[in-house]
Amino acid sequence: MQEEQMVEKIKKSYPYVDIIFGTHTLQNLPENIYKTLEKNERVRDILNIDGEIYENLPIKRNSDFCASVTIMYGCNNFCTYCIVPYVRGRERSRKPEKILEEVEDLAKKGYKEITLLGQNVNSYMVAEREKGSCDSKINSFAKLLYAVAKIDGIEKINFISPHPKDFTDDVIEAIAEVKKVSRMIHLPLQAGNNKVLKEMNRRYTKEEYLELVRKMREKIPKLSLSTDIIVGFPGETDEEFEDTLEVVRKVNFEQIFMFIYSPREGTTAAKREDQIPEEIKHKRFDQLKALYEAKVDENNEKYIGTVQKILIEGTSKNDANMWTGRTDTNKVVVFEQKENFRIGQMVNIKIIENHKWYFKGEIIE
Repeated sequence: MQEEQMVEKIKKSYPYVDIIFGTHTLQNLPENIYKTLEKNERVRDILNIDGEIYENLPIKRNSDFCASVTIMYGCNNFCTYCIVPYVRGRERSRKPEKILEEVEDLAKKGYKEITLLGQNVNSYMVAEREKGSCDSKINSFAKLLYAVAKIDGIEKINFISPHPKDFTDDVIEAIAEVKKVSRMIHLPLQAGNNKVLKEMNRRYTKEEYLELVRKMREKIPKLSLSTDIIVGFPGETDEEFEDTLEVVRKVNFEQIFMFIYSPREGTTAAKREDQIPEEIKHKRFDQLKALYEAKVDENNEKYIGTVQKILIEGTSKNDANMWTGRTDTNKVVVFEQKENFRIGQMVNIKIIENHKWYFKGEIIE
């Protein structure tokens, strides 16, 4: 709703809609509903995209043990396929004390696992430092990781998403030193060809990405990587797509989130005339999927016989007598329920069977 063309489309196509509000005016929703109900007013509440950060808004959480905590809003990167900077504005970081207060409150309520969220978490506090408006000792993402890890009760820390161009050495060191931080790092690739990466405005090369992976694997024990890849970006040739497959072979990602490119109105890439035909995009998608799936069983074998520390997240959807959880590398594990254990507890699980997309394990008492 922050996109002007979307607002106009709603007004024209759905004239019975009473309230149109953007991502920066969520705090006004109760007031806007009141205006509509009591005064029969039609409300259009869209703020400038570089809006304020509002704290203490109520949050409905879907889990009693795992929680996401936003650390920043917006994005400065302007990837040519992405609308986010145009609708969410420039990067703005929450104050570290507010983040830590939220995490401390979650820990007191029994939450064990925290995921720190941002469009580019590596850039936490960068804009504020550049403007001279950062007055806290916690003035970087690495320092925030150390601070969150000190909070009693929090046993696992994830974060998403980092940008490869901003993955600094201090963050690598923090991950290596802080045992609570997950060893599954999401590192979006998007494409493996330098020409395509430049046209995407990703601001790193294939070689720089691979060097970052090498450095991370050298410093962080038991590191696993997941990634995002876009198939069929405008102008991408078969030879350029083969470079992406080459990176996939070299890195051997634990998980790949694959996306077929689709134009997003308002972005630079959507205006290009060299869009890839759908049948070619789907053919390439199938190639990438086959390459990834061929390595899944091989990657899974290293888990058999290992003991993993896992949070019991709930009852298995397929068997009421089984519990489910995830390894530190985000692999689903199912295991028999046992007395003296409960949902929300961290347990040691021995991995005994590989079922490709999940493991079967047993609780080690």
